[in-house]
Amino acid sequence: MASAPYIVTKGIVLRETETKDADKILTVLTAERGKISVVAKGVRRKSCEYAACAQHLAYSEWTLFQRGEWYYVREGSTEEQFMGLRTDLEALALGCYLAELTEAVTAPESPAPETLRLLLNGLYALSTLHKPAAIVKPAFELRLLCLAGYEPLADGCAYCGAADPEQPMLDVVQGVVRCGKCGVGERALSLPLCRDSLAALRHIVYGDPKRLYSFTLGPEALKRLGAAAEAFVSAQLERSFRTLDFYKSLQGPLMP
Repeated sequence: MASAPYIVTKGIVLRETETKDADKILTVLTAERGKISVVAKGVRRKSCEYAACAQHLAYSEWTLFQRGEWYYVREGSTEEQFMGLRTDLEALALGCYLAELTEAVTAPESPAPETLRLLLNGLYALSTLHKPAAIVKPAFELRLLCLAGYEPLADGCAYCGAADPEQPMLDVVQGVVRCGKCGVGERALSLPLCRDSLAALRHIVYGDPKRLYSFTLGPEALKRLGAAAEAFVSAQLERSFRTLDFYKSLQGPLMP
């Protein structure tokens, strides 16, 4: 019986789990095969030539072979380790959250080129471009959920149709923008925006992905965008994220 052919692919490690005999089980996001489970045998030994590839958030080219539902590593070479994250605990914590969020919305064995590109660009924005976390986090959250099929309707008030809603709000459950006076019964499910934060929301949802982080906001508008994006993720996915809790613990107490 002929041996299975090798598969060459590039992917980023979303999660790593140590197992017996110096092995690791990796959750790797690839463009062609989406999210796959990879067994890296002996990778925790100092002699392993591809140990750097098996680190959390490392982007590498992998040579794999498949047995059943599992992929096994033959060899690997590192493409990008995002070293700027590894020297900044807060940036690293946010990067880990981006990876956990990506894992949550990505299907196994389903091509995900746009999702992989989004994650790589997000990590690059934090690691190399040093974009503010307060911009990267909400932009990534909202854009990722758009790719996952949760795109909010932000082109006007969902109730009265106004293109420029008065006292705009984002209903995080229904995924729609509305005027502050419209849909009063849904008020408890909505987060307040403003003219600038609504414009940023529209830029994120409808704009060129290559310019995702190319916007600026004042502190108050940025705070509103961040709160709305985080609440939208929580409402749509109905779960919490351990890495988000850790990232927020590094922010310190809020100023009164």
